[in-house]
Amino acid sequence: MDTQLKKGVLELAILYQLREGEEYGYEIMKRIREEFPDVYEGSVYAILRRLAAEGVAAVSRRPSGMGPPRKYYSLTPSGREALAASLAEWTALRESLSRLGLP
Repeated sequence: MDTQLKKGVLELAILYQLREGEEYGYEIMKRIREEFPDVYEGSVYAILRRLAAEGVAAVSRRPSGMGPPRKYYSLTPSGREALAASLAEWTALRESLSRLGLP
């Protein structure tokens, strides 16, 4: 898959995963890699860091039984808006491709 296309799809997938609430960063990465095994862990974490820096995702830290505190991510109100906009774009893209005869 083209790098730019994959980046957009991964961002949508991450936002969509967070739609129901807070999730541990490692679990997000694991679920993404189940569907996109060729994606590097660092790519997922880079997207999560960027979403947090842009205010789309909130980050909270919780102590873990072992090692450093864990980072949990959740959507902010602007994150919910970004998800809605991305889903609308995705739907429009799928409809356009469908009209062109793509499945």
